Amino acid sequence: MAGDLKGVILAGGLGKRLWPLTKITNKHLLPVYDRPMIYYPLSLLVQAGIKDILIVTGGNHAGEFLRLLGNGQAFGLKHINYAYQEGEGGIAEALGLARHFAFGKKMIVILGDNLFERSIKPYVERFRAQKKGARVLLKKVEDAHRFGVAEVRGKRILSIQEKPLKPKSHWAVTGLYMYDPAVFNIIQTLKPSARGEFEITDVNNAYARKNQLQFDTLDGWWTDSGTFDSLLRANQLVARQAKTTAGRGK
Repeated sequence: MAGDLKGVILAGGLGKRLWPLTKITNKHLLPVYDRPMIYYPLSLLVQAGIKDILIVTGGNHAGEFLRLLGNGQAFGLKHINYAYQEGEGGIAEALGLARHFAFGKKMIVILGDNLFERSIKPYVERFRAQKKGARVLLKKVEDAHRFGVAEVRGKRILSIQEKPLKPKSHWAVTGLYMYDPAVFNIIQTLKPSARGEFEITDVNNAYARKNQLQFDTLDGWWTDSGTFDSLLRANQLVARQAKTTAGRGK
């Protein structure tokens, strides 16, 4: 059971890279094949057994999440928690808003524009058995410069570079993060990056320096949906998966 774990979906930001699509709506409400984008991370958490979920959103269209999702009855939930992020302070700042929601428990955190082909339950169960620290999922990609890139030695992550021009590896850090309650103390020590944001990579590196950052390599495909090209790719991957699944059912 994952009842001792909290789920957090980070769905803030202005989605400037998807302008003008995001001029009238939040990025995470855009369609991916036959569903709004936010449905995918929400379903992923519920399928992993996580029922206590917070959605952190922001911008001018935050109220649309409530109109769309309500209390999550369509997902088998009794209640969904919501938090509002002022401005664009970065992923780590958004996560900091979950402190009172987490209430000293471990969290599974997912970026609202990340889609995964397969269940995350095996990774969640490994994290539940982990005594302390954090856990991330790595995926080998060709365009590693778009992501946080992990330098791995054996079973240890030495460090993570955020969007490096010359990546040290092809191991991208996916947008699924698992943290113990110490994450909020780490967030309080962060300083804004050159982009003026509090970076989630800095959080992960703080765990890596303490040798408390474990990882799994992801099975199946994974994609973000934050650019026109990746949004198109997400639509194609989900459509192909849906049609394959429908074909098996015949």
